Order: sequence, then C-alpha cells, then structure tokens
Amino acid sequence: MSISTCSEEEDVYPLHECIFIGDVRKLSSLLRNHDVARKDKHGNTALHLAVMLGRKECVQLLLAHGAPVKVKNLAGWSPLAEAISYGDRQTISSLVRKLKQQAREQMERRRPDLIRALAQIQDFYMELKWDFHSWVPLVSRILPSDVCKIYKAGSGIRLDTTLVDFTDMKWERGDISFIFQGEKPPSESLTVLDNKAKVYQRVRYEETENEIEDEVDILMSSDILAAQMSTKGIAFTRAQSGWIFREDRKETVAGLYRSDIYTITGLVLESRKRREHLSTDDLQKNKAIIESLTKGNTQNLDTNGEPTRVHH
Repeated sequence: MSISTCSEEEDVYPLHECIFIGDVRKLSSLLRNHDVARKDKHGNTALHLAVMLGRKECVQLLLAHGAPVKVKNLAGWSPLAEAISYGDRQTISSLVRKLKQQAREQMERRRPDLIRALAQIQDFYMELKWDFHSWVPLVSRILPSDVCKIYKAGSGIRLDTTLVDFTDMKWERGDISFIFQGEKPPSESLTVLDNKAKVYQRVRYEETENEIEDEVDILMSSDILAAQMSTKGIAFTRAQSGWIFREDRKETVAGLYRSDIYTITGLVLESRKRREHLSTDDLQKNKAIIESLTKGNTQNLDTNGEPTRVHH
C-alpha cells in the first residue's frame, strides 16, 4: 500500500521527488517543462522542500529557473522563513537576493497600470481608524488605536500614521508619513518622513551588497514572523448617530466634503513567530544592528525644516 501511494505522489509532484532523492540532473531536465511554482498537498513548492532538506544545489537551480520566494505553504511559511530556521547563511543570502529581484520585476510590471489607475481615480482624502482587540479579558483596553490619514492627488498617495510599530504587546508612537509619487523614477518614488525628527529617507530601488548582508544578519538573529489576514468574516455597516432616533452618520471633511461613515468589523490578523534558531547572543547582536541602522542614513528636510507635503 505504501509503495503504491508513493508512486502516485511521484507522478503528481516530479520536481518534489527529484529534490527528495537528491537527483539534481533529473531536476534540471524536468524544469524545462514543469511548473516550478506548483505546490504539493501541504502547500510546499519545490523550493520549500529543497530548503527544508538542505539541498543547496537544488535551491540554486530552482532560483535560476525563477522559483517564487515569497509564496507561503499551508502553515504560512515561505522558503525564506524555512531557510532562516535552518540557519544556512548562503541559502538565506541567495533567497533574499532573489526575493528582491522578483519584487522589483513585479513592481515594474504593475507600475504602469498602477499609475494609470491612480490618475483616473478622483482625488480624495480618507481616514481609517484602527482599533486592536484581544480575546484576553481587559487586554483590549490597553491595546493601541490609530487613525490613518490617506491623501490621493493625481498619481501620488500620502499616508500619515502615528502607530510606528506594534510587536509583542509593545507599541511605539510617532508621526510618520509615507509618500508615493508615481510621476518620479522608481528609485525616487517612495519617501518616508519622520515629521517629529524632521528627517526623511527615500526607499531605494536596489540595495548594495553590504546592505543585503546586514539584512541577512538581522534575519538570522530575529524572530521569524508570519502574518495572515482573513477577510472571511468582514462586514461593512453604516455608522449610526443619535441616542433615540438613530440615523446614518455623516461628517464634513476639511470643511468642504460631506462624507458617509462606515464601520468595518470582522477583519482578523493572525501573527505567529518562530525562534528555534535564536540564541541569547543572536538577540543582543540583532538589537545592536537595529540601533545602528535606525541612527544612520538620515538627511535633513528642506531649509525651513518642514516635511514635504502632497497637495491636492
């Protein structure tokens, strides 16, 4: 019975079989006419399996044939997450480089359609209020909330937020703006402003080798995080006002626009982490690297000290 089952699996997932037995030559041949992104019944791609089994040559071969790095299995883990768990630096570096390359290529393909769509949409201003809740009694009272302000003008978008980070029941407040300017070249289109410190940083399109290696250092000494958002139970309802005679709530935005108010409920964000690869020294090293990166590479704003604004 077990032999028959194995045979059926081999016929369905030939790439996975080659990796399992370590047949690099056959894998190279099959990659010419097989889907490198195909998943098995556990949601693992061939790259997942190669990483988990430590088949380094297979990993490099799959990456050369465009195996997706960002894809997740049914447990919510990507090949990069599995590589970090096993702790092989060479494999992690290769996956990080390929992930960034695939992200750039995907953005280049989508960018014209995105800019065209933004230009066609009417300019708007929108506020999104986030409230975090927990099933643990009384915890919801201490969890943070935030109002994200979104401005859209032409092919540009600005998002303002005061919730900078929220991890492990700890959060950091600030005054951060993300600005996307579609009319600018890719390397200059995304800017992050710290309105309190009055500094800005452009998100570079490509990283240097040193920056990639620094990122690998951080990944190898940080928790492996997986976040999944479920919209199955999501519901949109008109917000109500009034105590006795209830009516749909409306507000005037910026003194000009009469707006309808909606409440969105049922959106679930599940976050999980793994840290079997970490030691005490890893955690200390990671803290030092993070502090080094956050204190450097900042530039002053314009001469009057004000952050750049997106007007509409």
